[in-house]
Amino acid sequence: MKKFSAVMCAGALAISLGACSSQGTSSSEGKEENTGYPTKAISVVAPSGAGGGWDLTARSFTKVLSETKIVEQPLTVENKPGGGGAVFMAEYATAQAENNDMLFVNSPPIIINNLKKEGNSPYGVKNTTPLAQLTKDYGAIVVKEDSKFTDLKSVLEEVKKDPSKLTFAGGSAPGSMDHLISILPAFKYGVDPTKVKYVSYDGGGEAITALLGGNADVIGTDASSVKEFLKAGKVRVLAVTSLERLSGDFKDIPTAKEQGVDAEFTIWRGVFGPEKMSKEAKAYWDKAIKQLVDSPEWKNEVESQGWDFDYKNSDDFKTFLEEQEGQIQQLLAALGMQK
Repeated sequence: MKKFSAVMCAGALAISLGACSSQGTSSSEGKEENTGYPTKAISVVAPSGAGGGWDLTARSFTKVLSETKIVEQPLTVENKPGGGGAVFMAEYATAQAENNDMLFVNSPPIIINNLKKEGNSPYGVKNTTPLAQLTKDYGAIVVKEDSKFTDLKSVLEEVKKDPSKLTFAGGSAPGSMDHLISILPAFKYGVDPTKVKYVSYDGGGEAITALLGGNADVIGTDASSVKEFLKAGKVRVLAVTSLERLSGDFKDIPTAKEQGVDAEFTIWRGVFGPEKMSKEAKAYWDKAIKQLVDSPEWKNEVESQGWDFDYKNSDDFKTFLEEQEGQIQQLLAALGMQK
């Protein structure tokens, strides 16, 4: 347990430092063709159901690219749920490995799914072309608006008495991002996180539905995905996992740290292309995404969604992901969930 405690803390903080379609215009890796890419519609996949962080990121990304005319070809969003993104990755890494016309968004689960033992995916970052990190978000501990719990410590006290009494839920598999967000405060409060009851759903939208339907007592998720439910008065956010309070609709929500629980968790989100993306397509997206992140429209979109702007270009993003793989491997080893 001492080993778990030390590495769980370090690993969680390390994270904070942290679809079948026809092939598009592509060429073999290392070759360029003057095809005028892109010549057809671009699909951006959210490998989850509607309503979660990946879905919102994909829709914001395509909306601003279209509205600003940075990309003149049509852009569509496809939801391809299953296995916390692992089902889509299996298809993307094999059938779509040269499809320049299909991108996707992801976050730490692309690393976690590839490294963990249970529900392991043989595919990960190595089977993609990282294009850019776009934003960062934070975890949120959420209950229904009429819940008896009014702050984070009231939940943790209940869990401390009986870790299995409450049902925590999230939109990702055990050992993945929502699970870590859910159990981290309890762990920091002295509760054995392996005893906390966690139920996984396929996407943040389904987890919120479970909460509102009374099938879960608490959910751990990303703050941005509950923003509209918070505004509508359907949920109560007990804590966010940022170091300081967020702005906008979350300005009155205390951090976990404010409530005496040192639980920090940052969620990066980025966009990826296929492993064998052509040089021409890669160069196109490097330029287009840089135009996107420099635009006032994108800055407004990021602010309206409650995200933090955190852009890394392709090279910096790739280096960052390589560092994260080592750190997450350490965390999973502490959980006994590594390959």
